Amino acid sequence: MVPMEMQIAASRVLPTSGLGADFWATQGQNLLMAGIAIVVFIAIVLLIMYGADLVKGRGRDKVTLIVLIAPVLLLLGIGLVYPALSTTWLSFNDVSNEADPDTGIYTTVMQFVGLDNYRFAFTDPSTLRTVINTFVWMVLVPLLSTGFGLAYAVFIDRAKGEKVLKSLVFMPMAISLVGASVIWGNIMYDYNQVGEQTGMLNALRSLVGLEPYNFLTDNPWNTFWLIIILVWIQTGFAMVILSAAIKGVPVEMNEAASLDGANAWQRFWSITIPSIRSTIVVVLTTITIMALKVYDIVRTVTQGRDGTDVVANRMYVLSFVEGREPLGAALAVILFVFVIPIVIYNVRSLNKVKENH
Repeated sequence: MVPMEMQIAASRVLPTSGLGADFWATQGQNLLMAGIAIVVFIAIVLLIMYGADLVKGRGRDKVTLIVLIAPVLLLLGIGLVYPALSTTWLSFNDVSNEADPDTGIYTTVMQFVGLDNYRFAFTDPSTLRTVINTFVWMVLVPLLSTGFGLAYAVFIDRAKGEKVLKSLVFMPMAISLVGASVIWGNIMYDYNQVGEQTGMLNALRSLVGLEPYNFLTDNPWNTFWLIIILVWIQTGFAMVILSAAIKGVPVEMNEAASLDGANAWQRFWSITIPSIRSTIVVVLTTITIMALKVYDIVRTVTQGRDGTDVVANRMYVLSFVEGREPLGAALAVILFVFVIPIVIYNVRSLNKVKENH
């Protein structure tokens, strides 16, 4: 007789080993095909480049340029342009499963519905709230992160212990958004209705005699508490970039302004800010796009509950949880539209800086 403990142990081990064997049996073919595809792609590119190298005369430079750019454009078309166009087209349609009148088999049917999905996005209360929340993230995160980063870079510049102080602020950049969300959600914002308070902020409130506060359910302030997490991370990025730009401002300009009687505040607004304007624009643009794409923080901390949802999380829920892909596609297009003015402003600002120089 085999002891019961050994039977239980065998029953636990066998399914795992079976799954492992099945996994490698199926994935081995996929890995082999992927390897062959990579080798074939490299071989084709090498052959095309070799052929371009054989071209002589005036057309040599043009052929070489086309050969170098064509693979990039092809990959961009496959990985970026086609999915963007496909998503845009999907957002104007409705997908449903209908039974065939003859066979009774359900098939997927796509029907053009025009702007119905966008109308839903801007009229449905919960979806409209996600759009408004995303706009709030887009405004507050870059302003707060860049403002704190600029202030820290100015006050700590050339101070004693500058490297250590800047490293402390930059350190959160090494933490993933999910990790930062766990830190703030479980350590800083944690709330217990009964028992001892384990959240650091509520523990401090208890020490001074205040009642515990549920940071994550108090609407609309809970969105602001989530924004703080991304600001905490991005401030280090803004500080490092802006600090490097400030160090590039010629010292002679500040010295000349000081001799003319300008105080520190006047020198900051008249010399430092104009000199680093292009850098500020780049930092603001980068953080704004980061805020528009925010998903991890909301998904990890609140899952979009209590009025904290954003477009990225709502898009995921509609497309992959509720199976309403056209509505998710419409939100993806709305998110893309939000980015366009930011990119245009960034390009224009950089062009103005080039013209001034």
